[in-house]
Amino acid sequence: MTADDIVLGDNLSRAGPDDARLLGDITADAFRNDPFNAWLFGNFAGIEHLFHLQARRIYSQRGYCYTSGTDGACMWMMPGDDASFSTMDYAAFAIPTLFKCGAGAVRRGIRTGEAMETRHPSFDHAYLFSIGVRQSARGKGLGRKLIQPVLDACDHTGTIAYLENSNPVNRGFYASCGFEEMGGPIIPEEDAPPLVPMVRQPRTI
Repeated sequence: MTADDIVLGDNLSRAGPDDARLLGDITADAFRNDPFNAWLFGNFAGIEHLFHLQARRIYSQRGYCYTSGTDGACMWMMPGDDASFSTMDYAAFAIPTLFKCGAGAVRRGIRTGEAMETRHPSFDHAYLFSIGVRQSARGKGLGRKLIQPVLDACDHTGTIAYLENSNPVNRGFYASCGFEEMGGPIIPEEDAPPLVPMVRQPRTI
């Protein structure tokens, strides 16, 4: 599957490097009360920095991103593409996080990245790094509209989709989209909330 296989619906727009700030703003707001990220950073400043960093340095550059106005955003990585951090990416994460959140957040962030990489599937897949709807726009079905274009492309091309669910509240939503838990949760440290790998097999068209 490639970006050419994805057909965005009404009110969805492809986002590139010039849209990185908007991607980060939407996603940070969406994850403001996320339990795993709250544990990871301890404050919103750290959450905001991470999602802006990921949008700017990783997903708007080499992923597949799109927005619904200023209310919702998705950041995906297509099969075979690389979402990993370089040494410079880790530095761009660690130094501001140290000042915003303290050394513990830097340690937790690095351990979380390592734990996620260890569990990341080796088979080809579309990777959903984040789907986010601003808190002011929730309850209108926007999450389903955001996720569906790539899932439709997965079904048409026979592609597996993968994500890590950082909030138990979202389990039902992902299950309704066809995702199932894959093994036990990722636990980078003993007191970490569950970060649950989920995989979706393509549906027959």
